[in-house]
Amino acid sequence: MPLPSSLQTERRGEIAILRLARPEKRNALNDPTVEGIGSFFASLAADAKAVVLDAVGDNFSAGLDLSELSERSTVEGVAHSMMWHRVFEQIELGRVPVVAVLKGAVVGGGLELAAAAHIRVAERSAYYALPEGQRGIFVGGGASVRVPRLIGAARMADMMLTGRVYGAEEGQALGLSHYLVEAGQGLTRALELAGKIALNAPITNFAVIHALPRIAEANPREGFMLEALMAAVAQGSDEAKDRLRAFLEKRAKKVTEF
Repeated sequence: MPLPSSLQTERRGEIAILRLARPEKRNALNDPTVEGIGSFFASLAADAKAVVLDAVGDNFSAGLDLSELSERSTVEGVAHSMMWHRVFEQIELGRVPVVAVLKGAVVGGGLELAAAAHIRVAERSAYYALPEGQRGIFVGGGASVRVPRLIGAARMADMMLTGRVYGAEEGQALGLSHYLVEAGQGLTRALELAGKIALNAPITNFAVIHALPRIAEANPREGFMLEALMAAVAQGSDEAKDRLRAFLEKRAKKVTEF
């Protein structure tokens, strides 16, 4: 499916790469870009086993292109926010795991996009902010659901009320990123991680993306039952049986000390 010029794609074996490509706008997210992200994930090749979400230039994304807000009615604003929700859910609850490469500005809608990914690799230039409070608006791309899961509602409130900015090391400590790397190393690390993910059994990756979040949000009794059902589905697959047999026959690597 054709994508807007603000997006670039690449394939490296079983890994698909999607790049934000509006560096002159610090990769601000306008409607064609967001809709293009949705089109990319909706038409993802069947043989792709992981996606790396990258960006051209020095910034991941400075957020929503504010020039698009000035003429929207309230009804149009609700529809616009729900469009972002649909697109970002295609990332969070899509077919394959997504690894995001964060650098420079990860701000507003850029943080909302990053939070929808499953693994986040941050370079030391990354910084995080939710300046909607200072702009007279409110988050609309899912931040109020996803960001509190990462850092808690109180810290998100602080970011929005005071304009607080977290640097890469603070963001790593709080859980905004999973890995912290030096400048220019984000894509290399993300591809390495995506390669490991691609080696997993597809049913396991599916369970981590789709079952784990629902189990974590369920009450314990329902959560234990969902876990048991998912475990039975996974271990009943032919691939699981082959992998377990390889381990028992010492043909698979064991977990060793770090």
